[in-house]
Amino acid sequence: MPKIIITGGAGYIGSHTAVEFLSCGYEVVIIDNLSNSAVEVLSGIEKIAGKKPSFYKTDITDLTALEKVFALHSDSVALVHFAAFKAVGESVQKPLMYYHNNLMGLVNILKLMQDFKMTNFVFSSSCTVYGQPKDLPVTELSPVVKPESPYGNTKKIGEEIITDTLASDENLKAILLRYFNPIGAHPSALIGELPLGIPNNLMPFITQTAIGLRDKLKVFGNDYNTPDGTAIRDYINVVDLAKAHVVAVERLISEKNKKNCEIFNIGTGKGVSVLEVINAFEKSTGVKLNYEIAERRPGDVEKVWADTSLANKTLGWFATETLENTVKSAWEWEKSLRSK
Repeated sequence: MPKIIITGGAGYIGSHTAVEFLSCGYEVVIIDNLSNSAVEVLSGIEKIAGKKPSFYKTDITDLTALEKVFALHSDSVALVHFAAFKAVGESVQKPLMYYHNNLMGLVNILKLMQDFKMTNFVFSSSCTVYGQPKDLPVTELSPVVKPESPYGNTKKIGEEIITDTLASDENLKAILLRYFNPIGAHPSALIGELPLGIPNNLMPFITQTAIGLRDKLKVFGNDYNTPDGTAIRDYINVVDLAKAHVVAVERLISEKNKKNCEIFNIGTGKGVSVLEVINAFEKSTGVKLNYEIAERRPGDVEKVWADTSLANKTLGWFATETLENTVKSAWEWEKSLRSK
């Protein structure tokens, strides 16, 4: 079986991606410091896939510890890099923490890939690199600007670090996946989004409010220049997103890539407002949500959604799940979580 390393593989997107790789016959090695995840996620991955990933509780900013894991698994065919802090609001409050973790960790990984002659790299990037785009939908050729938050800036700088590294190393190949907004959970309800403390993302705040863990859902701003005044995002099902990583890795290892660094938008191609997500949740679950309008949140953009035609045509990848089924899967996960 080909072996793959997944950093941040116990996290939200990482765990769903681990399931997809295991289900496709890969051996999976997870590196995660569990700073925003739980070790119990590993048993959920195993139950779904029927196979257990290898796991190392290691911080990617600790080069010495990371090197020991690489030494054991230098025969891996690719590395998929998720491990990063990811909350927009928190990054505004703690920028140095984000720059230290997200950029130093990336540098360590690229250094060790070179040292151990590993060649295929898939990077978890973000639509935040587009900032507030002038033209929608955004394509991969849309201008990359200074993002609205330090989190987004770590993704922009991270892309620059990767492209600069590849320019000096002809053996290294990378695919950068610019995600839009992942939501939902695995249909088994065995894994899903598991924020520690108060959620920063919309969907877990919705489900935690619905189940009574939070008194009220805050909708940050209703005075945006959008049809209903609330911010618009491209919400993609996390399983659809996870599958894009398998396709990306297989493109690299089969040498179908056209250049040593390729970039793809991964979204649905449709913009949905915060109120539309709330309405879809209420309709698909029958649960009414208690929500209030709050002030805009620093770092948030007004509206953004993807043009996914390049990923559709070049990778043969498509987002297939509906918004209603996606928000319902998040609710089933929330109920499963609270029944344990």
